[in-house]
Amino acid sequence: MRSGPTKKILVTGGAGFLGSHLCERLLGEGHEVLCVDNFFTGSRKNIVHLLSHPNFELKRHDVTFPLYVEVDEIYNLACPASPVHYQFDPVQTTKTSVIGAINMLGLAKRVKARILQASTSEVYGDPEVHPQAETYWGRVNPIGFRSCYDEGKRCAETLFFDYQRQHGVAIRVARIFNTYGPRMQPNDGRVVSNMILQALRNEDITLYGDGLQTRSFCYVDDLVEGLIRLMNAGPDVSGPINLGNPGEFTIRQLAETIVDLSRSRSRLTFRPLPPDDPRQRKPDITLAKDLLAWTPTVALREGLGRTMSYFEAFTRDESRGRSG
Repeated sequence: MRSGPTKKILVTGGAGFLGSHLCERLLGEGHEVLCVDNFFTGSRKNIVHLLSHPNFELKRHDVTFPLYVEVDEIYNLACPASPVHYQFDPVQTTKTSVIGAINMLGLAKRVKARILQASTSEVYGDPEVHPQAETYWGRVNPIGFRSCYDEGKRCAETLFFDYQRQHGVAIRVARIFNTYGPRMQPNDGRVVSNMILQALRNEDITLYGDGLQTRSFCYVDDLVEGLIRLMNAGPDVSGPINLGNPGEFTIRQLAETIVDLSRSRSRLTFRPLPPDDPRQRKPDITLAKDLLAWTPTVALREGLGRTMSYFEAFTRDESRGRSG
């Protein structure tokens, strides 16, 4: 429980993977939380344990429409974050990022709230600079299959800084790198959830390309801590600030670790690499260390073990459903 004043905090996308963990943490600090979600990718199951909390309120709403509430802070997390979901309706994905940002920034301007934008490492595209620092402008294909997400988030960042310069809105921009943990959707196509489920089912584990492309994986509790520190930072800290784990692993190493942890009989299989899939992704978190005193603490094997326990319960329920 926090000792400071209680705030009324809006979390858009609050029923999603990341949003539900953030809501839980903010409630634990004694704040009032308004969770807003249209349930396109979010799930009521993620926040069902919070519904009875006296400081928690759930509102079904799409951020592409204006929202009229009184809040002190806004975490704008609303947007599909995995290729399976954001490519399903790319026009709506762009609208969610761009029009959603305009609506939430308009709300922040009206009620004089501090607002944090959940941006993404995808703004760096397939980078020519490694690791990626916030000063790097990126290498993004503006007309590719991933562009609805990449360019939508880039435009949202533009809007945030223009609202800061033009209207004096107190903004924070976090560039989030690959995050994993409990409550990831089993069908969202993200590499960690895909591989864990394939391993638990003893199915072949799918790797794309040669499996030597690299990613950095941040456990969800570490990421939430970074978001809260950024929101609570001094007025001179706007971002963008990278939030991610700088430990770098090949996708093949990830698969082999998951097979080892699960004691699976799965074999590795290879398929062609999707278009515009980045070959390397690793955050430079110097700014987060210096300005937020933040660094991830959960090692990959530990975080994967916790995530696997969540999916083991899911596969047990799945098996019961088939047998019933």
